[in-house]
Amino acid sequence: MSDRNALVELANFIGRSPLASPDMRARNRALAGITERMLPRQKRSVGDLLAVVMTLSARTRRMAQEPVRVELDVFAPGGKRAIQLTLGK
Repeated sequence: MSDRNALVELANFIGRSPLASPDMRARNRALAGITERMLPRQKRSVGDLLAVVMTLSARTRRMAQEPVRVELDVFAPGGKRAIQLTLGK
């Protein structure tokens, strides 16, 4: 008998959930509330904002530059090539 009561309670819970609402705005509000409660609450400072801006500007500046090709030759003490490493295209 208690299994049936648990199933009835579950069915009633799902039926009353705002996620089951036919209104899309109500579902979106419910989802936004769930995700907001899951995110850690942190106080952000002006320094954090400045760090983000500086990081994004440095990344943008690097992406705008031309690709670089790096070649590295390593020679053994006898004068023979020990390794050749090429990075890039």
